[in-house]
Amino acid sequence: MVKLNKIYTRTGDNGSTGLTDGSRVAKHSPRPQAYGSVDELNSSLGLVYFCLNKNDADNQYIEIKNLIKEIQNDLFDLGADLSTPIAKTKEKYPALRIQKAQVDKIEKKIDKYNSNLTPLNSFILPGGSEVSSLLHMSRTIARRAERDTSLLCSEETINTQSLIYLNRLSDLLFVLCRVLNENGLNDILWIPGLNQD
Repeated sequence: MVKLNKIYTRTGDNGSTGLTDGSRVAKHSPRPQAYGSVDELNSSLGLVYFCLNKNDADNQYIEIKNLIKEIQNDLFDLGADLSTPIAKTKEKYPALRIQKAQVDKIEKKIDKYNSNLTPLNSFILPGGSEVSSLLHMSRTIARRAERDTSLLCSEETINTQSLIYLNRLSDLLFVLCRVLNENGLNDILWIPGLNQD
């Protein structure tokens, strides 16, 4: 259980931060970088959720809005996972870790939403509708969080499901961008070399 009764502690004034296991690292080191990007992703999805609230009469918007809220909760699980180094000895209390079931759920959502989309013959430009544009921002933040987590994975042992989750999540967000662009009808296709003449 988390209890926050004091917001500032001054313990990070020297540029360090505390991890869940009590150890301290530099705020710019790979672990805080990874879970910091996950936090940024979660915040960006809060804006997407707010935007989806504007269309509460549309069942698909309601469904996607509820999915976004579930993902935001998963991202707090992921932040807890990434902020807790894997112990070298048996833990008294097992750390919260992203589970394969969470990845599987994302894959099922990708398959469900992608089944109604026309296959692409070109990359698409971020945009279309307001909510799709915001979701494209979240997608790119998810990719950065994935890169940051990959860097962490190259230096320390982590729960591999956390990296897989981010990879699948960015794919889901891309599919949802298209769904929210009228199932791809309002996608803006990239035309290679369009402005080179």
